[in-house]
Amino acid sequence: MRAEPSISTAALPHIRLESINRHFGPVQALRDISFSLYPGRALALVGESGCGKTTCARIIARLDRPSGGKLLFRGQDLTLRGTPKEERRYRKDVQMVFQDPFSSLNPAFSVNHHLSRPLELHQHGLSKQVLDERIGALLESVGLDPAVSRRKFPHELSGGQRQRVNIARALAVQPSVLVADEPTSMLDVSIRKDILDLLARVKRQNDLALLYITHDIATAASVAEEIVVMFAGQMVEWGDTSAVLGQPHHPYTRLLLSAVPDGGRPFVTGGSARFLEQAEKVRSLSRPASAAIDQVGANHFVRMPGNTAQ
Repeated sequence: MRAEPSISTAALPHIRLESINRHFGPVQALRDISFSLYPGRALALVGESGCGKTTCARIIARLDRPSGGKLLFRGQDLTLRGTPKEERRYRKDVQMVFQDPFSSLNPAFSVNHHLSRPLELHQHGLSKQVLDERIGALLESVGLDPAVSRRKFPHELSGGQRQRVNIARALAVQPSVLVADEPTSMLDVSIRKDILDLLARVKRQNDLALLYITHDIATAASVAEEIVVMFAGQMVEWGDTSAVLGQPHHPYTRLLLSAVPDGGRPFVTGGSARFLEQAEKVRSLSRPASAAIDQVGANHFVRMPGNTAQ
């Protein structure tokens, strides 16, 4: 099973999950998850709450361990915990941007402190002048004015500004992989696109492998070249973003797309009841585990349920 595009198979992925499973007691949170993260490209992991998106992110960030399968980093099997030196190197290379931009920052410390700490931990011996220059460059790279922002505390910043600081902190150690877990879900709608555009830009400029986790399938096209749609702990449809969004085959993917607001579509009173009924039908069909995978395009795969909802 593959989720990487054919044009990138010559390049070695930074991260590869192979047949990952995760159990929490009797609950099977992940079932046979396989995908790759390539430098300079983004993969969007899409699905509703509880589908396993964040569990994937935690395994990649080594905040959790899989119950089965392999985690490969640049071809090396790092499923099991390595030496302290290996763990330190991996955590430098793989950075996270969390959902809540406020709780991710310590309210007792300034922006300057939040950015200086990773630089001091991973790049020993920097002079104060060099440290100040690095912090200024990081703030400018995420669209913040260093002269204004560096001395501020988290409560003095807006939600969007705090998330920009979180992105700058993740970039401080020059990672090769960035995991963004619902980075815009707690932000005002008016600034979400700015943060998505920022993620897309830093991915290109830093040649990052980006995992973008979201429940909003409509935003995937603006960030990611590839998409994986998840439901009940398994991948139900994946491949090139344009192919999956343009020609969705799985009923759950079509359901997610049908829920995207459309300004050109008139609102019909009473339609919500019918939608909820259809949604529950699709979800019940998609819930059972399925091993059958169909390739429906050059880089477009689908794991169809037993019966397709109309």
